[in-house]
Amino acid sequence: MKVPLLDLTRQYTQIRTDVLTVTHEIYDSQRFIMGPHVETLETEIADYCGVNFGIGVSSGSDALLISLMAAGIGAGDWVITTPYTFFATAGTIFRLGARPVFVDIAPDTFNLDPSHLDKCIAGLTENDRQRIKAIIPVHLYGQCADMPAIMKIAKRHGWVVIEDAAQAIGAEADNRRAGSWGDMGCFSFFPSKNLGAFGDGGMVVTHDQRWRDKLKILRDHGASPKYYHQLVGGNFRLDALQAAIVSVKLKHLDRWSAQRAKNADHYRQRLASLAESRRVILPCQIGARHIYNQFVIICQDQRDALRQWLTEAGIGTEIYYPAPLHLQACFKQLGYDPGSFPQAEFAAKHSLALPIFPELTDDEIDYVADRIIDYYRTN
Repeated sequence: MKVPLLDLTRQYTQIRTDVLTVTHEIYDSQRFIMGPHVETLETEIADYCGVNFGIGVSSGSDALLISLMAAGIGAGDWVITTPYTFFATAGTIFRLGARPVFVDIAPDTFNLDPSHLDKCIAGLTENDRQRIKAIIPVHLYGQCADMPAIMKIAKRHGWVVIEDAAQAIGAEADNRRAGSWGDMGCFSFFPSKNLGAFGDGGMVVTHDQRWRDKLKILRDHGASPKYYHQLVGGNFRLDALQAAIVSVKLKHLDRWSAQRAKNADHYRQRLASLAESRRVILPCQIGARHIYNQFVIICQDQRDALRQWLTEAGIGTEIYYPAPLHLQACFKQLGYDPGSFPQAEFAAKHSLALPIFPELTDDEIDYVADRIIDYYRTN
């Protein structure tokens, strides 16, 4: 049996007719940039996330970048975030001339740990504390960070809060959805996401009309009105085709998320013995709703050998992420060394993502679980 890490062709068969209908409408209209399909999706995503406004943008990375630009982040500013996430989170900070300030993760959720955040602040001089202008908590793998604790700290210091919810649309904690806690929330519609386009796309959500208005100006080169530029923005517009496709998929998202959660429960049942022996640590669910963009286990030993074993058995896996951000060559000048963030470094060396997509069958999950159990029975 072959079990891919992700198979979007299975999803496409469910929505093919609706996708072809709406895309042909756009072909006939010849309106490809912005327009009514983007406006519709902005309203739909805002409603889904429980916020007032959505601003469609060109990618999840650009959602982070434009949010930082709207917050006025630039040279000399510091922005706190996690060292264990996709590169764009810190890359967008650095790109604006600001400094990423990393805080270690909680080992059970892989998200920024508020207790380490307090320690980080306590260890800074008053001058350095004043340089911190924003914080970007990441809701990694589909589970919300500890936003009540993070928001309490951020409000005390007057930071702008930009949620990186690229992997977490629909995730919940304390009856609030990812993206609805901070000043702005950022989503990605990269094809492999739970809610993916047929190319790049993203969204920023916010409760505040002032942020909405500024973001809308910045995404179109800072023009307001057209050809009159009060700000220097960029080309961050969302394509109508991508917006229309995401809108079609959004109608299915809760059902797909429920199936991901069901698949996660199936894995837990099958791998319970390995979890009890602590050979493998299974993902925890702390918030009210984990949407399992990934199902990531921790292998206490032999992660790479297990991965090779699974590959030879025809099972797709991935390592998210093999090198934490503070040890990336491009951030060497920040001055972090190996050992600076032990939880992030441990996760990078021991984590392994298994197939979790909604169309995965019980037989496929059993096959994956059986191969993992077989490996640890003989090693």
